[in-house]
Amino acid sequence: MTSSHEHQSSRASYHEKGQTSTNVTVLDERRRAALAEIDNAPFSWFHVKVCLVASVGFFTDAYDIFAINIASVMLGFVYGNTKNQLSSNQSLGVKVATPVGNLVGQVLFGWLADIIGRKRMYGVELMIMIIATFGQALAGEAPAINILGVIIVWRFIMGVGIGGDYPLSAIISSEFAATRSRGRLMTAVFAAQGWGQFAAALVGIIVVEAYKDSILSAPFPCRVPVDHTWRLLIGLGCVPGVIALYFRLTIPETPRFTMDIERNIAQATTDIDNVLTTGKSVHNEDAPVQLVEAPKATRADFRAYFGQWKNLKVLIGTAYSWFALDIAFYGLGLNSSTILTAINFGSPTSGQTSLFVYETLYNICVGNLILSVAGLIPGYWVSFLFIDSWGRKPIQLMGFTVLTILFIIMGFGYDKLNTAGPGRKAFVFLYCLTNFFQNFGPNTTTFVVPGEAFPTRYRSTAHGISAASGKLGAVVSQVGFAQLINIGGKNKFIGHIMEIFALFMFTGIFSTLLIPETKQRSLEDISNEEQEGYIQGVPEATS
Repeated sequence: MTSSHEHQSSRASYHEKGQTSTNVTVLDERRRAALAEIDNAPFSWFHVKVCLVASVGFFTDAYDIFAINIASVMLGFVYGNTKNQLSSNQSLGVKVATPVGNLVGQVLFGWLADIIGRKRMYGVELMIMIIATFGQALAGEAPAINILGVIIVWRFIMGVGIGGDYPLSAIISSEFAATRSRGRLMTAVFAAQGWGQFAAALVGIIVVEAYKDSILSAPFPCRVPVDHTWRLLIGLGCVPGVIALYFRLTIPETPRFTMDIERNIAQATTDIDNVLTTGKSVHNEDAPVQLVEAPKATRADFRAYFGQWKNLKVLIGTAYSWFALDIAFYGLGLNSSTILTAINFGSPTSGQTSLFVYETLYNICVGNLILSVAGLIPGYWVSFLFIDSWGRKPIQLMGFTVLTILFIIMGFGYDKLNTAGPGRKAFVFLYCLTNFFQNFGPNTTTFVVPGEAFPTRYRSTAHGISAASGKLGAVVSQVGFAQLINIGGKNKFIGHIMEIFALFMFTGIFSTLLIPETKQRSLEDISNEEQEGYIQGVPEATS
């Protein structure tokens, strides 16, 4: 009797194991089929929506970051203590505060998006940006508070929000995109940076022109009208963010997060069907939840994954490439007004008069507009055309190589180029070329590749680490620029700074060799993890 009972129990146990094994296999195949559905989905209005919602954020990011390039000159006329300019340390403070905040935001939001979810964090960073931008525009001072200190604090807080936008927008656009167009979708999102910089210069021109009569009629250095101009220039940066906020808060969670981090295959497959047909996800609270057993983000798993050289070298490659690129990108981008002034490009002819203030502000805005139109914006869109055909790695290698050559010419030829009008125009042309090949080159690819090259459970974290490495480069660049530029006399060291930029561009060639080519490959294939058998077990469903 006992023997018969044991035999029946054994048969039942064997049957249950077989059924569980079958369920695991079915769910594993279901997961791969669902991922293939995303990867092969036709381009739809939902993809356009994701692109536009993410792009508005990057437009706002770039506007807020690079408007200070113009606003710092305005602040010099209003609050500068020496020669109506900010001191080196004051200028450094208002320019470096945002990259320092970016660094914090990129690591923090990148990690939180992998823990809490992309959707739950998306929009929070935009709220921070809107509040901090508004705070800057209303900044004041008192006997115990210096207004520049207040601006620096607000710009740091704004930088945290901007930093959070990098991994979130990159990962959301990456995880929703089809394989064949993923590079173009992510590049289109990032290209909004160029339009943001253009808008900052354009708004600068409009504001300066609007206050032209007030500036010209005010006694030098025209503190009251110029105080209005910088507040309007900075404050208007929160407008596109306010417009985009609702749409960010209503973006659905990415199916890859639901599938691989929440480990809810059933909900993820339902989400895919709904998102690709209606653009919305529907969550049924009463549906039973079956969480599968799959690789989970833990410290041990993190060490195990990145402890393999094939994975660690990719993170090193993406992080250092971004670091090297941002040394030059922010070295130029946040100091273009200083460099244009140093080579006397569009310098005012009048002396210390109200006309001098107007011409200085107008010419700096126009100079930044020219740099945006002639180099920055075209570079992004040429990348857009080639990134899914030529590939990320060749574009990055080409970009670092050309930038090395351009910075060598600009650095070693700086003194000769700065001796006469034609030389100055040639320098500005080379400057535009560097902007072009930064964007048709590593500035675009260093954003795209980290959003593709890692598994879902670490994708946002790794992108945040890579982006934060870039902002560390921006901070190093700003501190170095401020300390080095006046060695040997006012702005005398610019040529040597260009030579330093050339060195970092050269090192970027070698870090690029560490990254994989990701074009026309699924995110799961790029992650270096075996996908067959990814689902390891199926606990009992819970309601």
